Amino acid sequence: MIAKRMEGVSEYYFSQKLREIETLNKEGKNIINLGIGSPDLPPHPDVIKTLQEEAAKPGVHGYQGYKGIPALRQAFADWYQQWYQVTINPDTEVLPLLGSKEGIMHICMTYLNEGDEALIPNPGYPTYGSAVKLAGGKSVSYLLTEENNWYPDLEALAATDLSKVKLMFVNYPHMPTGQQVDVKLFENLVRFAKENSILLVNDNPYSFILNDNPTSLLSIPGAKEVALELNSLSKSHNMAGWRIGMLCGAKERIEEVLRFKSNMDSGMFMPLQLAAAKALSLGQDWYSHINSIYSERRGKVYEILDILGCSYELTQVGLFVWAKIPDHYADAYALSDEILYGANVFLTPGGIFGDQGNRYIRISLCGDLSRFEEAIARISK
Repeated sequence: MIAKRMEGVSEYYFSQKLREIETLNKEGKNIINLGIGSPDLPPHPDVIKTLQEEAAKPGVHGYQGYKGIPALRQAFADWYQQWYQVTINPDTEVLPLLGSKEGIMHICMTYLNEGDEALIPNPGYPTYGSAVKLAGGKSVSYLLTEENNWYPDLEALAATDLSKVKLMFVNYPHMPTGQQVDVKLFENLVRFAKENSILLVNDNPYSFILNDNPTSLLSIPGAKEVALELNSLSKSHNMAGWRIGMLCGAKERIEEVLRFKSNMDSGMFMPLQLAAAKALSLGQDWYSHINSIYSERRGKVYEILDILGCSYELTQVGLFVWAKIPDHYADAYALSDEILYGANVFLTPGGIFGDQGNRYIRISLCGDLSRFEEAIARISK
């Protein structure tokens, strides 16, 4: 019998769907997967070169410290200063992670007791709710709507019983909707967290993709008193499989999370850390390069959505395009299945991110232009 904590925790949707797509491919379907946001582009050549050179050295293959090497912590601090105008102490206010997804779990395990509540966005990243459940907590959804620019209604939330709420997950730029952040929203979130003694957690991996104004929650005065921020090199530097992320916040919070994390892993391979530091030193040319590619692909995604009769906002940022489906479909699952089985193209139904996404689909920008053009041809038929 599996542990009780696994009750109500299902296999990750994409894990299930990839198995189905694999089966269809074995049948000769040649599915074009436009669902998952796994960057298909490589990291900068200098990053790969650093990994190769460092991995060839004899003294770098042992266990590493749980806090990451000083060079990587300093690189994260410099990155935050340069791009977000946020000062963080590399010795005490940053914690490298094996990808930011593990940080979500670490935070939940560090702060949630049985019965504690965590506010989870709907629509939002499914891992938030799963991590809360596995830690013994209870997820309480807060609704995001297109009419409110996919921002939380903090006045409505404040009127509810928040006495058991310890954490609130936010994610701006938002996934799956691509909604940009307004500094005023961050200011309101920090005030809300202070007034209600809630630890705010901003998940911030998309701020460099098709976005001219990278913003950190920690840029708000007083944010470190009530907030932690997760970040990642997966999307911004095409390093998803490398599993390199970070958590930053006040010294006390970092030490608390480290108490849990240090029991879960034995550090990150040193050459990976040095290569990550190299990636963090890249300049504007790097971000401009990858965004020019994503911009061209986004134009093709718009063509797909126009064929499907979907509506969408042109102001979205991030690695996906979020679109409202036509009224004649029962929900986005129906549209997704129709395109999967009829055109051999997979698009993500928005309902996997919560019922607020039932009438939306999400298309990834990961894949070369030829794949999008082939998808357009198939769907057009």
